[in-house]
Amino acid sequence: MEFRDINDIEDATSKSRKEMFRFGSALLFIILIMLFSANLQMGTGTVSVELVIAAMIGGYMAMNIGANDVANNVGPAVGSKALTLTGAIILAAIFESSGALIAGGEVISTIKKGIIDPALITDSQTFIWLMIAALLSGAIWLNLATAMGAPVSTTHSIVGGVLGAGVAAAGWNIANWDKMGAIAASWVISPVIGGLIAALFLFWIKRSITYQTDMLTAAKKMVPILVAIMAWAFSTYLILKGLKKVWKVDFLTAAIVGLAIASFIYLAVRPMIARQAEHLKSNKSGVNTLFTIPLIFAAALLSFAHGANDVANAVGPLAAINDAIHSHGVSSKAEIPLWVMLIGAIGISLGLLLFGPKLIKTVGSEITELDQMRAFSIAMAAAITVIIASQLGLPVSSTHIAVGGIFGVGFLREYLKRNYAKTLQQIRDHHDGANHDEIEQYIERFSQASIQQKKLMLAELKQHKAEVELSKKERKSLNKVYQKELVKRSAFLKIVAAWIITVPASAMLAAIIYFTIRGMMLP
Repeated sequence: MEFRDINDIEDATSKSRKEMFRFGSALLFIILIMLFSANLQMGTGTVSVELVIAAMIGGYMAMNIGANDVANNVGPAVGSKALTLTGAIILAAIFESSGALIAGGEVISTIKKGIIDPALITDSQTFIWLMIAALLSGAIWLNLATAMGAPVSTTHSIVGGVLGAGVAAAGWNIANWDKMGAIAASWVISPVIGGLIAALFLFWIKRSITYQTDMLTAAKKMVPILVAIMAWAFSTYLILKGLKKVWKVDFLTAAIVGLAIASFIYLAVRPMIARQAEHLKSNKSGVNTLFTIPLIFAAALLSFAHGANDVANAVGPLAAINDAIHSHGVSSKAEIPLWVMLIGAIGISLGLLLFGPKLIKTVGSEITELDQMRAFSIAMAAAITVIIASQLGLPVSSTHIAVGGIFGVGFLREYLKRNYAKTLQQIRDHHDGANHDEIEQYIERFSQASIQQKKLMLAELKQHKAEVELSKKERKSLNKVYQKELVKRSAFLKIVAAWIITVPASAMLAAIIYFTIRGMMLP
């Protein structure tokens, strides 16, 4: 066999070797959890098989959260090239783990979000089987969604799992259908609010900076204000949600403290932005550069807050099972032991390192094209929407908010591009019969004008020539010419479909798993 043939074989098998390494590393983590959880009870003379199984499934769930959900925090930063893929993975792994261990809750509700009534489950053994089924179904669904390249809500995966296993264990009456209705409403509320806020921020940036004649001068004034607003939002968000274990305060106090932090950051950032701007060109590329460092901070802070809050999706059911085994009963609240939190923190980081790049690329570049300004708008939407939703008592998903923000930014760009193309056509219509070079010179002046100057130029045109009357059919045909798709429709439909079926799919899986476990456990 020639060396060329050996090289061809090496190239052909390289992908499978990488997959085997990922699978092997994940399997090793699960085996280590099994050995650790079995040794926890060696002093008692008995080993709880249920706890060992639950710990292994909890680790599996944590890895799937890392592979799927963490992408929403760092994906836009990677897509905008503010961070490399490797840098984003390292940053997210550090801050997700820190958030889980430093600010993760000490006590959690055993039935997440009150979707079923635990009073109807008096037998601790039934409760343990129910939670194992819920945890495993949520993990399997997340795994399938990651394989499909669809970012879905881990919270909704667990909610569906608990609902399906609960109904299988105690019938339809166990479910809190009002709460489920609110969660179903959040499928629409989360992405719409996130998309609107992201679009509004991007439009504000465009109006105040990129639509101005001197972009760099406008950026020197506006970027420090935007960074201060980001600092205010994230400070309030972290104080309310991420640091509730360390310091629990009301919204007004958190907002006032956040405003004080934002004021200090504004004063510190303003001269730094001015110095940095001196070495940049007055164009979009130069302005984008000014958003790079704020965007990296935003990705880190989102990861920290996500680790503090969403690690409970992985370890919450495990903590509930651990509590039921030791108390021989069903409690409404359960403490999270340190070893359980470690499984969640390490599992999320490992899942991100091994399987995260696929979803990071999907979120960052396969839905719409992102630059630093657009990614910054998405990060702002994620923080602000969670604050608004938490104060209104709306059960929103961070995944839906972030991806909704990406859609909002993409659809805004489509709308603006379409309107601009129509405006250029109007200019050509008003110059009908004029020299081609004269028209193009006018369009060039129009393109370089500020937004106020554009309005004046268009007003002057309309005073000299009346609009051409078009039929409804002709207007529709004209719209199709200007329609430029900047959001990938196949990705949009795939993600929305995955969101809609997350709770039902996870619930059905949980019911099947629960009946399987009960069938094996009953004599």
